[in-house]
Amino acid sequence: MKKYDYLIVGSGLFGATFAHLAHLQGKRCLVIDKRPHLGGNIYCENIEGINVHKYGAHIFHTSNKQVWDFVNSIVEFNRYTNSPVANYQGKLYNLPFNMNTFYQMWGVTTPEEAQAKIDEQKAAYSEELKAKNEELGLPNEPHNLEEQAMLLVGKDIYERLIKGYTEKQWGRKCTDLPAFIIKRLPVRLVFDNNYFNDKYQGIPVGGYNKLVEGLLEGIDTQTSVDFFHDSIDSIKNYLEGNRKDSAEPSSDKELLKDNWRKIADKLVFTGKIDEFYDYQFGKLNYRTVRFEQEIIDKPNYQGNAVVNYTEREVPYTRIIEHKHFEMFGQEVYDCPKTVISKEYSTEWKDGMEPYYPVNDKENSELYARYKVLADQEKDIIFGGRLAEYKYYDMAPIIEKVLNLFK
Repeated sequence: MKKYDYLIVGSGLFGATFAHLAHLQGKRCLVIDKRPHLGGNIYCENIEGINVHKYGAHIFHTSNKQVWDFVNSIVEFNRYTNSPVANYQGKLYNLPFNMNTFYQMWGVTTPEEAQAKIDEQKAAYSEELKAKNEELGLPNEPHNLEEQAMLLVGKDIYERLIKGYTEKQWGRKCTDLPAFIIKRLPVRLVFDNNYFNDKYQGIPVGGYNKLVEGLLEGIDTQTSVDFFHDSIDSIKNYLEGNRKDSAEPSSDKELLKDNWRKIADKLVFTGKIDEFYDYQFGKLNYRTVRFEQEIIDKPNYQGNAVVNYTEREVPYTRIIEHKHFEMFGQEVYDCPKTVISKEYSTEWKDGMEPYYPVNDKENSELYARYKVLADQEKDIIFGGRLAEYKYYDMAPIIEKVLNLFK
């Protein structure tokens, strides 16, 4: 049986980029993934000729030219510019908050008028909060997310565009969320709907699967392999030529997680760090999302890739219309159908996909205990959103891996 330099658990961007760079250095890599496909959360499913972002909208953006040149060396990126819209009670507001937003909200047409309106509302709430804190005998500072947001942008922006959306995302009232969740709320006094400030952004031509396929070209991969529950023998059989689409369930005690050194010198682990250590200190918490997907018999449903629904009464947080990530102008109408996904934020439970770390005090302290163990490992590299218990955009993940190979 061949011996690998690296066994890489997880084929998302961290794992796939690591495998690619190691392969260029002549290292032998095996990439496994418990899902039936490669690519992690950037995997796309082709439906009606449309690349559907199965695990939610992903827009690549960066100001790092090295990262941009790297991904474009794998696959060409298109010109997509992220310009989401917020729907509140049937009215549409551009995001991020900019002059288009303020014109729709207040009818103002100049930066001075918009700033004056924001300052007026901030000042009014500051006085209101001061009186409230004095009455309660509290320090004159925001004590929850609602108070923090109102001090930053005033009542109208908060109530129409922040409150309901945030409460749906977190599953609790803004008055029950800590103030530190929102450090700042960018306000742009220009007519610019580009959500990101980064110099480069786009979507891979042909979808994210093209990027992953390019990264993993020439590298051994196997899907439907559970690092914690499948046996080493099933991997051995696969590697020795008895190849099946997935690993066989373990019928012995030689689990892959305990015996990976039999097939590789080093391990790159991108899964949940608490699971790696058998939850010995307890389980980390996450937020997750679910999607309701629908094929619609018309070429254009909402005219934009992403529309956020900021009312608390609307159960989903946003609707994604996937074709707008890659189809522009007449291309939209040349494809007669469209695919939408309604996105719902929900509390995470065992068995659900973990999406977003909950970086509150309790979970941060728990992760720190696991990190002490991880830092002591000599032949194991922990990387990515789940292994580092940290939210990452795509570009910083690639930048981190590139730096590992400098």
